[in-house]
Amino acid sequence: MAKRIMVVDDNPDVVFSVKNGLENISDEFFIQGVESGEKCLELLETEKPDLILLDIMMPGMSGWKTFDKIKENDSWKGIPIVFLTARTDRVAKNAGSFLGEDYIEKPFEIHDLKQRIDHALKK
Repeated sequence: MAKRIMVVDDNPDVVFSVKNGLENISDEFFIQGVESGEKCLELLETEKPDLILLDIMMPGMSGWKTFDKIKENDSWKGIPIVFLTARTDRVAKNAGSFLGEDYIEKPFEIHDLKQRIDHALKK
């Protein structure tokens, strides 16, 4: 059965790249794109992905705030979260690596992204 990956990113090009890239190299994943932290939380009420790829810099609810809201909920806090972001400063890297399962900078290479998702799912 395919693993459900929720990609939370306000940039539709990133969602498209992740979805097409992963689904083209593997039938192991079903990719669901979500354009905001608010929409992510709304969908989590009815759907539970196997992993969330979460952007940090989004209008409205940031990735940090979305992460906090997910981890505060007993039903969702076990979902692995991998930060996928253009933020490359040391503070974001350290916090993202510490809080999430992984921290991946954009632009990314699709085979590397797949390996890191596989690793996060095995933890």
